Amino acid sequence: MTIALIVINAFVYLFLQSKSGIDFSGNSLDQSALTHYGAIPYEITHPGDHCDFVGRVVCEGQPQVQGTAASQLPTGLTIFTSMFTHAGLLHLGGNMLFLWIFGNNVEDSMGHVRFVVFYLLGGLAALGLQIVIGPNSTVPTLGASGAIAAVLGGYILIYPRARVLTLIFLFVFFTFIEIPAFFFLFIWFAQQAVFGAIDLTDPTGGSGGVAYFAHVGGFAFGLAAIKLFAQRRSSAYGQPKYPVY
Repeated sequence: MTIALIVINAFVYLFLQSKSGIDFSGNSLDQSALTHYGAIPYEITHPGDHCDFVGRVVCEGQPQVQGTAASQLPTGLTIFTSMFTHAGLLHLGGNMLFLWIFGNNVEDSMGHVRFVVFYLLGGLAALGLQIVIGPNSTVPTLGASGAIAAVLGGYILIYPRARVLTLIFLFVFFTFIEIPAFFFLFIWFAQQAVFGAIDLTDPTGGSGGVAYFAHVGGFAFGLAAIKLFAQRRSSAYGQPKYPVY
């Protein structure tokens, strides 16, 4: 199922999402499509009011906004379509790399069906925290990173001594070193929490479009729920994993 999720995400990005030109930036997709397929906190916290992109995202019910939004997917459905929608090739590639590295062992610990349920619930938890932090936000939330964060949260508990082969840059030089999964994922989670806290203090929205609290929410779900889902561990959990860049 890890491979299937990677294939589905890649297929949706490459063949189903409208694009304004394929490139490696975060702006390769049609902005109107992002508005229609991403999960917008404002729509979820204001049932019946929809948003549209008219040079910027505007929503029904906002002050000085008149008229109705174009026809689009039901808000409840965008909660799930947002998990399979990505803003660019780098966004897609980074998420799928982490899913490929950590997803297979977590899937091994619980089986195929449980893994899919765990993955989707992690995505819902991620979006839930992002909505709690910004209930009136009109920024579309999209990407698999919230669900993948749940996978990382589960991994850090059931395979803490696994070692991740990591590419480290030292000025103009680089080398590979093996880092314990617990340390690697703890540093990643700490970064998300710190960057999210900094973003709350920045009125200009300095996150660069990254939903840090979705990552925090997904990771926290993985920590809390993994023992309810996991049934076994791989005998190879202590071996080095694939490289992380």
